[in-house]
Amino acid sequence: MDTPKQSKIQIFIQAPGVATSALTLNPTSIIRDLKLSLLPSQTLDSFFFTLNGKILPDQSILQKSGVTSLSTLVLHFRLRGGGGDGGATGAESRDCYLNMYATKKPDKVDPNEQRLSKWTTCALSFEPLRHPCVVDRLGNVFNKQALVEALLGKKLPKAFGHIRGLKDMVPIQLSVIPGLESDNGGEGAVARYQCPITGLEFNGKYRFFAIKICGHVLSAKALKEVQSSACLVCYEGFNEEDKIPINGNEEEVAALRERMEEERAKAREKKAKKVKNGEVGVNGDEDVSVDSRLSGKKHGIDAIPVKRVDGKMEKDGKAVNGRPVVKGKTSGVKRPKPAQPPPNATKEVYASIFTSSRKTELKETYMCRSLPLGRN
Repeated sequence: MDTPKQSKIQIFIQAPGVATSALTLNPTSIIRDLKLSLLPSQTLDSFFFTLNGKILPDQSILQKSGVTSLSTLVLHFRLRGGGGDGGATGAESRDCYLNMYATKKPDKVDPNEQRLSKWTTCALSFEPLRHPCVVDRLGNVFNKQALVEALLGKKLPKAFGHIRGLKDMVPIQLSVIPGLESDNGGEGAVARYQCPITGLEFNGKYRFFAIKICGHVLSAKALKEVQSSACLVCYEGFNEEDKIPINGNEEEVAALRERMEEERAKAREKKAKKVKNGEVGVNGDEDVSVDSRLSGKKHGIDAIPVKRVDGKMEKDGKAVNGRPVVKGKTSGVKRPKPAQPPPNATKEVYASIFTSSRKTELKETYMCRSLPLGRN
């Protein structure tokens, strides 16, 4: 008995950029045969069909894949991306992929906030600036208390190794913005200080200079508009070298560092010259000669230096060889005068007060060792 022939089915094919077409196929055909009837054999792997959003493999049969008469198959172009993430090509190793996510990217910092923090907080403790404030020779601003504590505890970072003591600090006077006097640098304070002449805020947008002579902090605009060799606040004269740019750029900091090294070199040469001439002590004290250090004048001791002479001393203060030792005196140390008895008292009565003057024949034994002599 002959089996009846299966009836063919009609399906519709949709492709991007191409009008929908109708095809009549055998329901036992596979998807690859359908692709061969439409595409060249070299490009078969670059396309695939979908039915209602479901991908149809090339070896699947139309009837078993749910393709019925009047079904619509959509032809898609296969994108080569490896993992389908839009960037992987399959050539990268797994280590590269892991290292890409293992390296933590630095957080983005707002440059305005970074600039404002540099001008409103201490460069050492990062606390809000509060009186008293100081500036070093390179233009960094500090709270004096935090800087002194770091110096005493020897906890100063290497970045501030040029600060060796109080001589490297310049006390400054910051003008508070009117209305912010009660806010003692508390949290939430933005810019609390300003130029006393122009009113420009001390927030990093404008250049400021600290005058080393008086410590007043003025803006560059004020010094430019009012050209004067005296401070615009206290009218004290200053030179161009007395101006310290606060939080300057790299060129200004390099110039300040070079000036600082020159000043220290000159100070060392001056000190060495004074030590050679005997005008400076070993520990750096000025106006102290070698003779005064040996005689004790530095500590207020008035003593006459004594020259060492070999030989015997005569009554007239001259040595045997005829050279005088000290003018008018035979010794540089004053001996205390012996105590004189009070009036109406003999020497024996006065001497009886002291136990050392009493002569007794009593002897101390092991039985009366704790008793005063003469009372046992």
